[in-house]
Amino acid sequence: MSLTATADSTLGVTPVPATSRRILALALPMTLANVTTPLLGFVGAAVIGRLGDPALLGAMALGAVIFDAVFWSFGSLRMATAGLTAQAVGARDAGEVDRILARSLAAGLLVGLVIVAAQVPIAAGAFSLSGASPAVIAGLATYFHIRIFAAPFTLANYAILGSVLGRGRTDLGLLLQVAINLVNIALTLVLVLWADLSVAGAGIATFLAEAAGTALGLLLLAQLGSRPFSVPFRVVRDPLALARMLSVNADVMIRTLLLVGAIALFSALGARSGDVVLAANAVLWNLFLIGGFFLDGFATAAETLCGQAVGARDEAGFRRAARLSLVWCAAFGLAVAVLFLAFGAAFIDTVTTSPEVRETARTYLVPAALAPLVASVPFAYDGIYIGSTWTRAMRNLMIAATGIYAVAIGLAHAGGFGNMGLWLAFLTLLAARGASQALAYPGLARRTFAKPSGA
Repeated sequence: MSLTATADSTLGVTPVPATSRRILALALPMTLANVTTPLLGFVGAAVIGRLGDPALLGAMALGAVIFDAVFWSFGSLRMATAGLTAQAVGARDAGEVDRILARSLAAGLLVGLVIVAAQVPIAAGAFSLSGASPAVIAGLATYFHIRIFAAPFTLANYAILGSVLGRGRTDLGLLLQVAINLVNIALTLVLVLWADLSVAGAGIATFLAEAAGTALGLLLLAQLGSRPFSVPFRVVRDPLALARMLSVNADVMIRTLLLVGAIALFSALGARSGDVVLAANAVLWNLFLIGGFFLDGFATAAETLCGQAVGARDEAGFRRAARLSLVWCAAFGLAVAVLFLAFGAAFIDTVTTSPEVRETARTYLVPAALAPLVASVPFAYDGIYIGSTWTRAMRNLMIAATGIYAVAIGLAHAGGFGNMGLWLAFLTLLAARGASQALAYPGLARRTFAKPSGA
């Protein structure tokens, strides 16, 4: 039986074959970690809401959107670190695991400091685009210019999380995410309600929580035998290694920005259909996000297992890990779609009390419920591609799928399909990504495991 998680004990990884049990053991902790993030947003909104000033609540909501956009753009750091680390673990190269972590931490620190230094132009652009009232902007500015100093720690946590996931320790990934969110929630309660610091307290709470997360993450990695700060600087800045890491990061970043752009276009075009349609789409989009919590866990499992198999040059283990990841991701996508079809109407009624929004949301429930099923294939393949560092192919396929999406939107508009056409175009984007990745997969796998000429 092929092993896809073999490594020295110093890496904190136990030899485990690529089985359904292993897939679930990797996926479910990350699913739980994803679920804790909306809880943080809910508590933050509830705490600020108790202050009785709508402008402050609006400031918090806008601040969350701005920071999500800024930091999500650099989510490639987590994915690239996970893929490269998984391959080093599979190759049983503990030294390379530390070198990758050292480079990722350095990159996160550098980018974080650049974000802090550029906070004035970032704020000016974001505040201008928001179109918020002066009262909201005043609260937003206070929150923004405090929380922005957490950027180096936030990006360092991306690097730490990527290193942990690349080792197959999603249990530690769950621990880190929960710890950061719980510290953030506790400090928000204390600083906003007890110390009466308003939105400034929320910003300070996030800064301290991210810093605590970095400290905890480095401590956990040290317990696994990781010593990234002992890596010489000349090794950290090795041109070839840096070029590879930056190339993987850039490819994933472009793919992410295209995906964000596609979602933003969906939202913008939906808004043109009126406030009721906009609200209905927002309700249904939450269904897709809930499904994404489950799918992202299986994508993480694919990153880990496929990356470790590539590093170990274990083609049989790689193909088994890829197949099981696809099967389980599709199975959960189907289960989520069935649940949404069965209980989606009740969910809509729970989220909104508006009769018009309820009726409109029900009209588009079927395509929204099918979205997690269609998305399950590209989610799984994203994990496979990132773990294998086929990021250039992933980027190019995303560009092609975005072009197909644009054509689908154009046809839907020309045909007068309205918001239903918009949902069908989004499903087309997801299907195009999955189909193109599936078609490219056999050739990429053959080239990855091809024996050198003369071997």
